[in-house]
Amino acid sequence: MSNPREIHFDRRMSDAEALMWNIEKDPWLNPSGGMLTLLDRPMDVERFTRRLAHTVLAVPRLRQRVQPGIGRLTNPSWVDDPEFDLEHHIRVIDLPAPGTFDDLLDMATRLYLEPYDRTRPLWEFVVIGGLGDGRGALFSKLHHTITDGAGAMRMAEAYMDLERDVPLDDEIEIPTAENAGGGDLGRFATSDARRLLADATGLGRRLAARQLSLTRRVAGEVATFGADPMRVVDDARDLIGQVAQLGNQLGVTGGATAGSPLWTHRSRHRRFQVTSHDLERARAIAHDLGGSINDFFVTGAVEGAVEYHRRRGIELDHLNVSFVVSTRTDSSSGANSFTPAIITVPAGPMDPAERFTEIHRLAARRREGVRGGGLLGAVAGAANLLPTSLVTRTARDQASRIDFATSNFRGAPVPVFIAGALVEANYPLGPVAGTSFNLTTLSYAGQLDMGILADPEAVSDVTDLRDCIDLGYLSLGEAAGA
Repeated sequence: MSNPREIHFDRRMSDAEALMWNIEKDPWLNPSGGMLTLLDRPMDVERFTRRLAHTVLAVPRLRQRVQPGIGRLTNPSWVDDPEFDLEHHIRVIDLPAPGTFDDLLDMATRLYLEPYDRTRPLWEFVVIGGLGDGRGALFSKLHHTITDGAGAMRMAEAYMDLERDVPLDDEIEIPTAENAGGGDLGRFATSDARRLLADATGLGRRLAARQLSLTRRVAGEVATFGADPMRVVDDARDLIGQVAQLGNQLGVTGGATAGSPLWTHRSRHRRFQVTSHDLERARAIAHDLGGSINDFFVTGAVEGAVEYHRRRGIELDHLNVSFVVSTRTDSSSGANSFTPAIITVPAGPMDPAERFTEIHRLAARRREGVRGGGLLGAVAGAANLLPTSLVTRTARDQASRIDFATSNFRGAPVPVFIAGALVEANYPLGPVAGTSFNLTTLSYAGQLDMGILADPEAVSDVTDLRDCIDLGYLSLGEAAGA
């Protein structure tokens, strides 16, 4: 796996990626995630560093930084960082004694909350030692503007192996403006100037095309107004509807009433818990109940949320849950290819099998409504022209009505190694982004590894929530006779 499948990236951010870049100016809406990888032993740091150097050469995006566009009229682009320093992106730390698993989860949470240096390439690895049981760990995070979960797993192939003992990679030097000589400094400056000129030229063409399109549209509307005077009203309603759905496509919902009376307070604080379940058992249960693994995943989470409230004497009517729909059509593309979808699910007293069937129906209908890149891609361009404070304020308001977010993606189907250490589990940290918690699962070598990143102001006992979610998956197994 050290020779990854080809993956390519666009030079300029898409409208959706630019929107994620803009709203992150409000840390409350951080759209990025991370990963805590548990290893059977501490990894070989030198071996890992050498492999990452080769990975950076193979995946140019990893040595690129963000270059702002022209005001808000062009999207940011990616340019080579002339001062790229691999050591800045790899840290080695030890847990304080006694190095418990809870200490590891707390460390991962603190690392996740550290902001990116937006003047450098947007990724980081932290090699973690000092675990009391002798194991090792690796924390990684990658900015969401670089790629989505599927793209990140493709990139991870570059530093994974199928065997523990593989030859040590050659030591290489990554070329930068600092180590390439004075002539290259001029090359970097010239390259940036050319990009700026290309951006300005492209902007002129886009503005001209936009103006021509607007002129034609206005002329067409004027021509039809006499025959259909309600056309203007209908068009206005359609535009308002699209703007109202913008918050929905950011991972929140427009117009939905709050579900949980407990999970109403939100903050920037985070707590992290993890769990794992057998993949083949989950697949068999989902099949017996007439749905998919994602239906199993979401329904078990809902069952857990219901149990969490029941233990506190609260009966629910419904919950607002988001999940991610992949819109990827090019497997070699590293671009973000997803759109969030929201469903309002029944949360009152109900047989788990019946709840599974209803969630399967709701999710399938919502998924079928996603066309092309989804409304996120269609509306993000217009949102990027609005003041960031307006977009983030709207997103905050709408996010407060989402109870929790979910995401489900695939990892390696067989055991893999990183720098001589066997990967035992991969626990994702999905973006909370103003909801009460995010539950993300990653399949790996016959198991479903799940990470629960929660806002403790909303979910006061994240460990109990984890236990309730585990019971939710057990209840689905019982409903299927497993």
